[in-house]
Amino acid sequence: MTNPEFLEPQDWTFPIPIAYGSGRLSEIGQRCAAMGLSNPLIVTDKGSRDLPFISQLHEYLAEAGLSSGIFSDISPNPRDDEIGAGREAFRSGNHDAIIAIGGGSAMDGGKAVCLTARNDIDLWAFEWEKSPTDIDTDQPFPTLITIPTTAGTGAETESTAMVTHTGKGMKFCICHPDLKPSLALLDPDLTVGLPANLTAWTGVDAMVHAIEAYCVPGFHPLCDGLALEGLALVTKWLPIAVRDPANLAARGGMLVGSCLAGIAFQKGLGHVHAISHMIGAEFNTQHGLTNAIVLPVVLRFNLPGMESKVKRMAHAMGHEETSVDGFVAKIEQMLDDINIPHSLSEIGITADCAARIAEKALQDSAAGTNPRTASITEMRTLVETAIAKAR
Repeated sequence: MTNPEFLEPQDWTFPIPIAYGSGRLSEIGQRCAAMGLSNPLIVTDKGSRDLPFISQLHEYLAEAGLSSGIFSDISPNPRDDEIGAGREAFRSGNHDAIIAIGGGSAMDGGKAVCLTARNDIDLWAFEWEKSPTDIDTDQPFPTLITIPTTAGTGAETESTAMVTHTGKGMKFCICHPDLKPSLALLDPDLTVGLPANLTAWTGVDAMVHAIEAYCVPGFHPLCDGLALEGLALVTKWLPIAVRDPANLAARGGMLVGSCLAGIAFQKGLGHVHAISHMIGAEFNTQHGLTNAIVLPVVLRFNLPGMESKVKRMAHAMGHEETSVDGFVAKIEQMLDDINIPHSLSEIGITADCAARIAEKALQDSAAGTNPRTASITEMRTLVETAIAKAR
């Protein structure tokens, strides 16, 4: 897509209805009314509750004659107890839909609340590796609408959500095949005010999604194609979005690239996310930032022997150098350019956690699709390296 295309509204139907374009948040009231909704619950994170897009959303819903409530007790790494509180908010407010708006934590929180809002099923019955729970046809999932305000998580087209199990101190993926967002609204205006550091951190999250999804073994040309295009868009537009925050084409390119990469990781992820999930569960770190720091360590572990895939990723990024070392060097240069810290220790992660983080990471669903199997010793070495000096 060229710059003018990113500045024009676009409507897509794959894999769910997607409305893309500047200013399209203003359509939300009419769209909800057309779906027969009357009282949606807005779910967002604690840091977003007082941002302008929340009041705008309320106003657009009210203009269309809809009532609405808000639940914002969602942490940067959503917790199971917060999801339970969200379910009670949905029920006590007699809501009929959920609008998840914000970054990745808001997306995950909103989807998790949606999974449990109309039933008494335990949250962890929806865990990824368990057989899908039977849903009573008299208690269907509420209508779900997703509105990302960061370009990184790519969580807007699926029901998957990462939630921290407070009892185990671990993150788990939950979902259900019967829950799909009825609309994803991608409005680049909502990302313009994002600070440079959050633009960088969330943007690298999208890049990691694309790289890890593409490197997952197996034949899945749909996800592979989306991963490569997502990688191309993110690596083109992320440095511009960090450097020139008001550049609407860059903000739009990042939103689309993030969305594509988010669809692609239906194929799976890898050890970057496996480690990052458990670091986030224990230390409550920002997910994209954690991914960004860990990425080079895992690339150096994974990529030798994957030269053909490395070549295609390098070409997608516009690089002539297609060796493994050259590819990793380009990634590290980009991380330097957008001021990503060089180690997990710089964000407060201490060396004494390496053994338990490694053990937990190997239990993460993302570890199961990593292209190279890691022993507990190898995983601990990856964690220790990321803590001491990732690049």
